[in-house]
Amino acid sequence: MFSPVKPEERLLAYARLAVRVGANVAPGQVVQVLGLVEHAELVRAVVREAYAAGASLVEVIYGDMHNRRAAIELGPEEMLGHSPQWMLDRVAAWGEQGVAMISLTGDPEPELFADLDGALVAKALPREIQAAYLRLVTERKINWTIVAAPNEGWARQVFGEPDVERLWQAVATAVRLDEPDPVAAWQAHVDKLSARAEQLNERHFDAIRFRGPGTELTVGLLDTARWHCADSKTAWGARHMPNMPTEEIFTAPDFRRTEGTVRSTFPLSVGGAIVRDLELRFAGGRAVEVKASSGEDIIRRQLETDPQAAMLGEVAIVDGESAVRRSGLTFWNTLFDENAACHIAYGHGVAFAVPGADALSPEELLAKGINVSGIHTDFMIGGPEVDVDGLEPGGAAVSILRGDVWQLA
Repeated sequence: MFSPVKPEERLLAYARLAVRVGANVAPGQVVQVLGLVEHAELVRAVVREAYAAGASLVEVIYGDMHNRRAAIELGPEEMLGHSPQWMLDRVAAWGEQGVAMISLTGDPEPELFADLDGALVAKALPREIQAAYLRLVTERKINWTIVAAPNEGWARQVFGEPDVERLWQAVATAVRLDEPDPVAAWQAHVDKLSARAEQLNERHFDAIRFRGPGTELTVGLLDTARWHCADSKTAWGARHMPNMPTEEIFTAPDFRRTEGTVRSTFPLSVGGAIVRDLELRFAGGRAVEVKASSGEDIIRRQLETDPQAAMLGEVAIVDGESAVRRSGLTFWNTLFDENAACHIAYGHGVAFAVPGADALSPEELLAKGINVSGIHTDFMIGGPEVDVDGLEPGGAAVSILRGDVWQLA
């Protein structure tokens, strides 16, 4: 159980962790908080904690997925996903101001769009806003974090009943909020992940290979890229944790060098719909075949977003020691499920994994093999049955994961 035993104490402790460890809000900084209307309780706690940390201004933007559903059902198709110029200007201003950003996740109705045309659901995603935001991340212009807001609908998806307290307990364990000193626990955890990232950097693998049921995938790596854990710094040196929880070690692959087939090992929640049993085949770096038992149209449409959307931008390794994996739960939420298993992401590349890439133009990034796209979608491909190897430049294979156990000494 958590050290803060009362719900109100737990809420405040969680908000403090998000503000002071996740985003690492600095005195005088402008803070942007993004959440759904169902996240209001945690949003309010985050706002208060941000001001307590010295924020000069805290702005909140609330979303409502029912409004997006109305647009899909009743609005003109040509306006789906449209972002007005004032919104794009606002995102650009975040970068100019060097804001701290705290985004909340936890879908209160994960299958709200399940009965709608998947192509329209994908088209309704705010592509231009997402692309502008991804540029800020690439250029390291904001210190940002994503945390989860437990709610009844999400709890119902996970447990089959709206047991919010049980979900709170699972979230608290995953983000180390139940430790006697959560900040110290995070530091120890990040130190371990950093050491593993350095092990991979010392190996200088040419590619990563995944082998398991339905999966025979080789992801080529860039010789200039470094492996990282989610312990990031802005361009001005502010440390922050983009994901809470985080269990991954990741890098930017060479988007031109992905080959083979891969099967998702967890369901994927995408914008109000669930994608199940996703399978992709890659050739020449591009996803050329898509299969799924549900949500296939959404993935197909995402992969058509722009010329680079069907290429990989990230590859990440997660072992069985993950606190998320040990829960035994499927969270139906990418922030959590991607920290329970190895994963890849199609779309925009994690350019900051390549030293100096934050100063490059999109054309220069592509020339170096770093993907540039208006989307970035992670999906989980790892598990106890999936072996992970590092391939050396000469072709020799070195075991990284076997049975979800880390193998490198």
